[in-house]
Amino acid sequence: MRIYFLFIYLFLCIFNLSAQKSSISDSATISLITCSPGPEAYSKFGHTAIRINDPANDIDIVFNYGIFSFETNNFYYKFIKGETDYQLGVYETSLFLPEYAARNSMVWEQILNLTATEKRTLINNLLINYEPENRVYRYNFIFDNCSTRPRDKIISSINGYVKYKPVNESNTFRQWIGIYVGTDTWLKFGIDVIFGMEADKNATQNESMFLPEVLMSEFEDAEIVTFKGESRKLISQKTIVLIDKKDIPEPTQSWLLKPLSISFMLLFIGTIITMWDIKRRLHFKLFDTIILIATGLGGVIAFFLTVFSTHPLVILNLNLLWLNPLNLVVAVLIWIKHLRKVVFLYQILNIVLLVGALVAFALSVQTFNMASFPLIVLLLMRASHWFSRAKRRIFMNNEFKLDKKFFQEK
Repeated sequence: MRIYFLFIYLFLCIFNLSAQKSSISDSATISLITCSPGPEAYSKFGHTAIRINDPANDIDIVFNYGIFSFETNNFYYKFIKGETDYQLGVYETSLFLPEYAARNSMVWEQILNLTATEKRTLINNLLINYEPENRVYRYNFIFDNCSTRPRDKIISSINGYVKYKPVNESNTFRQWIGIYVGTDTWLKFGIDVIFGMEADKNATQNESMFLPEVLMSEFEDAEIVTFKGESRKLISQKTIVLIDKKDIPEPTQSWLLKPLSISFMLLFIGTIITMWDIKRRLHFKLFDTIILIATGLGGVIAFFLTVFSTHPLVILNLNLLWLNPLNLVVAVLIWIKHLRKVVFLYQILNIVLLVGALVAFALSVQTFNMASFPLIVLLLMRASHWFSRAKRRIFMNNEFKLDKKFFQEK
């Protein structure tokens, strides 16, 4: 019943706003709302919304372009393919803020320095965008998200253009993302694995505003330049803190559980096993099976994203040099004795690819996660050991030597 009344209330707010859009009060303000990052993966980069506050008409609502549902059919599959649909939602500001207070995020408000005509234009554009046939859009993490949409709506409503303060330095898309997800975290490792060479391109000043806090910073020093050449500040007053962040110590992860530590431990274990194999003239197939399956699964994901996803930063991914999807097949073939010639030939190709990965790593052709280096070395060491051992057995048994009777019969 409470939800029912809430729906009625919001409907009346929007209806009232639609009726009043051509005659909003002079005291009405439109502002950019910025929320600091939260703990969940989908909230690591913060959030942006547009607030319309008109006390004279009893209106205080937020336009939020970040509405999505995990209950959507095949949500994760669509997200991986880059086919996730988000939508514009509208609700009361008093309902919007508690969510961010609960997750201990700061919320800032920047009141836009718009003329009455620009305010009406912006409100009209937002209402049109909220029509059922317009509110859903194809989400793109970099180029069309909950930060870029509010920015574009605001800019398109201005009688002129926005002039930003020049920047002296620029970051790549990968560097911008790394600022928010950390340098040695599993999320950063996963992102670096699926991102390709496109992620190492420098983001322009405009492109970097896909991050809400960057957008807020750019708006702070920006100016509106009219077609008559007049200029004024985009933000009418100093940024307001609506919700302050509580000083709560964040949980820290043990360095032993971080990607770089785990990868070096695997390299150490692999080195010990390889030395033992050489000494005893053995081949610990179970260990190789585990790392082949793990890297093969990673390769399937990376390959799928590179070939089928519409995400712009996952193409041309050199991580596929060491995350080879064929490793899943080889993990089975190494247990089949009469197919070891096939594995032998595969390992020749695999060694070439792994060396190529190390060269690409050293030359920074693409930025690799540091935790991938020990894993590449481990894979190269195990592949070389298998190649050396298999070569002796194959050639010792003349398995590549053709039978002379074959030619005599012909």
